[in-house]
Amino acid sequence: MLHYNKKIDPKQLNSLALAYMGDAVFENYVRHELIQKGSVRPNLLHKEATRYVSAKAQAKVIHAMLDGDNLSEEERAVVRRGRNAKSGTVPKNTDVQTYRYSTAFEALIGYLYLSDRLERLEEIVVQAFEWIEGRKGEMKNES
Repeated sequence: MLHYNKKIDPKQLNSLALAYMGDAVFENYVRHELIQKGSVRPNLLHKEATRYVSAKAQAKVIHAMLDGDNLSEEERAVVRRGRNAKSGTVPKNTDVQTYRYSTAFEALIGYLYLSDRLERLEEIVVQAFEWIEGRKGEMKNES
């Protein structure tokens, strides 16, 4: 039996668990955004989604947030923990540094979600979409 009403203390979780949750949460936001924009063909949805969920895109987003003073000290601490987490594996299509920063981004998303800070989570997601889509700063479509 699932017990979603049981509170999880995100401060007690390791960064990889936060990133695991953050990956799923961010993917959900991306899918919702793409369908809302009218993308409905599965092969195109998947291709478009990779622009948002790739390690390269997520690493660029977290760099932009760190450079732009967009994060609180608490959020920066979560990002540092996520960046320093050792997963033991790195996908074959990215380098270790990029992967670590994408893990940091996902850890932040997971932390905010599990902390029930949904308004702040959505602010971060909106900013991420703006950077990935090239509507904010200098980030362009690079996946």
